[in-house]
Amino acid sequence: MSTETEILSEVEALKAKFSETRALYREVCALLFFRFGITPTANKLYQYVRRGSMNVPTDEVGKFWDDLRHRARVDIQHPDLPGPIKAVAAEAIAALWSQATEAARGELAAARLELQADTERAQQAQAAAEQALASAQAATEQLRAELAQAKERVRQAQAELESERRGHAGTQARVQQMQSQLEEAGRQQQALQDGFTAELAKTREAVEAANERAAGAERRALKEVEQERQARARADTAAEAARQRLAEVEAAAREQAVQHAAKATRLEIDANQAKLALNMAAQARDELNREVATLQQQLADRQQAASRYQAEAKTLQALIERLTPPPAPEGGASTGRTTRRKAGSGKT
Repeated sequence: MSTETEILSEVEALKAKFSETRALYREVCALLFFRFGITPTANKLYQYVRRGSMNVPTDEVGKFWDDLRHRARVDIQHPDLPGPIKAVAAEAIAALWSQATEAARGELAAARLELQADTERAQQAQAAAEQALASAQAATEQLRAELAQAKERVRQAQAELESERRGHAGTQARVQQMQSQLEEAGRQQQALQDGFTAELAKTREAVEAANERAAGAERRALKEVEQERQARARADTAAEAARQRLAEVEAAAREQAVQHAAKATRLEIDANQAKLALNMAAQARDELNREVATLQQQLADRQQAASRYQAEAKTLQALIERLTPPPAPEGGASTGRTTRRKAGSGKT
């Protein structure tokens, strides 16, 4: 174990025994001088003890040397010692005390200068730290303000997004409603077509039956013509209803297009979705137009069929007249009756 390590160990043991600072300095001073032969100074004492201010070890070193000189003087003045020895011992103690005092004062001045420099550096470091702290606080406040603004912008964006979502949900609901209307129109058109097909089949069956039953062909042909007229009237009514539904769908599509165009200025993505919905509505409108055109074509075909049926009825009536055998001529009276019968037939 080295001397320095042993001194430190002994000093720690003295710290445990002596809680009073001055007493601890006195004991460490005696330990250095008497046990290890080291001249105690204020700087060395403070390095080992590290308690109190520099004035305490300086005072305790002075007291130590005063006490040591007092004890040496007492011992030197012992009557058993010769005079020359007393003088030499006194001079040695005085010289040692003077040297120790000067060394302690020099070390105290150096320690004070060092402590003053350390104090100035610590003050400068404290000022720099305070300035850095103020800058950090200002930056923190600015970051907090920016964070609050960012949170507000995020909240507004979320509110706008929620509004757009609700608008988009309404748009989808209206598109679904339009699709339902188009499907309903398709079902009605299919029903009309099926009904017309059934009626056409019935008409054909009636014409065939009229050909077989020449006697009641005229009345049944007129009845079929009347039914065809009613069917035409129903077809016209259905076509008008389809035109009205088409106008409503076009108005709804125009309104939807205006709404989507307004929303497109706020958010491009939702605008694209709205345009997609508008395109779907336009496609549905085109499909409905094609269906109406088909229905109109079917109506024209029905009208042509009705005209054809009328022509067939007229032809059938002429055929009946031709097939009816004329009565045999019986003089003027017979001729008159035949003329009246033909006139009656013409009235009929």
